[in-house]
Amino acid sequence: MASLAIETENLGRIYKIRGNKKEKQIRKELVALQEVNLQIEQGELFGLLGPNGAGKTTLIKILVTLLAPTTGQARVAGFDVVDQPQLVRPRINMVSGGESSGYGLLTVRENLWMFAQFYGLSSKEANRRIEELLTMVGIADRMHTKSSDLSTGLRQKMNIVRGFLTDPEVLFLDEPTLGLDVGASRDVRRFILEWLDVPPLPGREGREPALSGAKGEGRRTLLLTTHYMVEADELCDRVAIINEGRVLACDTPSALKQRLQRDALFEIETSPLNGLSAEALVSLPEVRKATLSERDGGATLNLVLVEEAALAGVINVLSQKNVRILKLSKREPTLEDVFVDLVGRSMEEMEKVGASEQ
Repeated sequence: MASLAIETENLGRIYKIRGNKKEKQIRKELVALQEVNLQIEQGELFGLLGPNGAGKTTLIKILVTLLAPTTGQARVAGFDVVDQPQLVRPRINMVSGGESSGYGLLTVRENLWMFAQFYGLSSKEANRRIEELLTMVGIADRMHTKSSDLSTGLRQKMNIVRGFLTDPEVLFLDEPTLGLDVGASRDVRRFILEWLDVPPLPGREGREPALSGAKGEGRRTLLLTTHYMVEADELCDRVAIINEGRVLACDTPSALKQRLQRDALFEIETSPLNGLSAEALVSLPEVRKATLSERDGGATLNLVLVEEAALAGVINVLSQKNVRILKLSKREPTLEDVFVDLVGRSMEEMEKVGASEQ
């Protein structure tokens, strides 16, 4: 068994929220992480999948030594993040989606060169890697452009290069494609796979190694946090689904989806629902889960049924509500279905609830 790149034991983090200046006592406690136990092997591309506020960023901050845990322990590259942070930091790097992009007055190359110096890279090696990586992400022609003049997507690509530049043993990507368009997100995902030097996905054959002269040999490990189901399914060797600070399930994407193979999954496109709720559908016999997504002129229902025969009851209720069925299809389980099965709501619903509470 390969040695572990990341290990957590009963890891927890509680934020103490104090009152105003006149109030000395703590008003309340916010539990961000609860008894998180993870073992991530060297060479894994491991995903943390969960909505905003689930605890993903808190966990990342603990693992990169920016935040101390309240309970439990964490080790990265074999070293304790609390007792041995000086041994963890040279071996890691981190990129967050939507973060600031260096110094605006400096060019792309100058920003990256400066960061490389913090890690002790020689100027010659730094410049070689900068040119190579910028070429790989398709912005070598912007090398001498001030970072303040870049679009959001190009700035994030520069940030991605900064994370990979030092060729760390363990790389943390916290929502790296947040705010990027479809094309830029696809480029970032392709680059991640190339850096890890994993077998190419269909249509991506003929790929060259990501960084010439780099460590390779399966030693690189990447921890990705995301709330995009497709991203987790496409990229990750294993995925941990996290919500309200707890890890609810951890396995390969295919194994997680097999949890629902026993059920019958249907997607129904309908006319407007006329007040029909998900709760009304779930109350029907043998309907395990139901999520509704409103759209212009209609809605989409996703159903998890104990057996196909339960579909007749759903169709009957739709008919009683004068809801027309425009399209009905049976489908294979997705990570979204797994999330709904574990949490009770879709990721989209969770995001809306979180936004309304802010």
